Amino acid sequence: MKTSAKVHKIVGLGLFTAIVFVLQMLGAFIRFGPFSISLVLVPIVVGAAMYGAAGGAWLGFVFGMAVIISGDAAAFLVVNPLGTVITVLGKGIAAGLGAGLVYQLAAKTNRYVAVGASAIVSPILNTGLFFVGCLVFFLPTIAGWASAEGYAGNAVQYVIFVMIGLNFIVEMAINVVLCPVILRILRAAGLKN
Repeated sequence: MKTSAKVHKIVGLGLFTAIVFVLQMLGAFIRFGPFSISLVLVPIVVGAAMYGAAGGAWLGFVFGMAVIISGDAAAFLVVNPLGTVITVLGKGIAAGLGAGLVYQLAAKTNRYVAVGASAIVSPILNTGLFFVGCLVFFLPTIAGWASAEGYAGNAVQYVIFVMIGLNFIVEMAINVVLCPVILRILRAAGLKN
């Protein structure tokens, strides 16, 4: 990679890093149900499309760290700190890495299909791994939360319908609509991957 391309990539990832961090800190206040909507998946997907799977994984890591720093994971941190860190960082990294890998594979055929597929894969990985983390690390605690809200005996149903259902739908819709538009604008401005 030429020096100017390396500098362009470092600066671009730096800008996307700042956007991810700021969006997560501000997004912690936008809630549908008990958890905030992850608006940061949009710059993660766009960054992964522009800077590759490793860039997407980095942006996902930054997202995970911002979730922990913002206090958005506080309810889980008090229950199982290690499980929280594994879940939050794992889902963020996987969302960025997966978006980048899907983009790289599909871009050989069509870049807009590739960014659309990445925009779908990212929230699926983010939410899916959050769900797995809930089952592996927090099920007894979530069962107590479920019972307190009238979902006695059905913690899995509580996770699906109360904790992730609406959030997932909103995140997916935001990603599918905004990611292709933003990537097209960046490319029109002369920024190419």
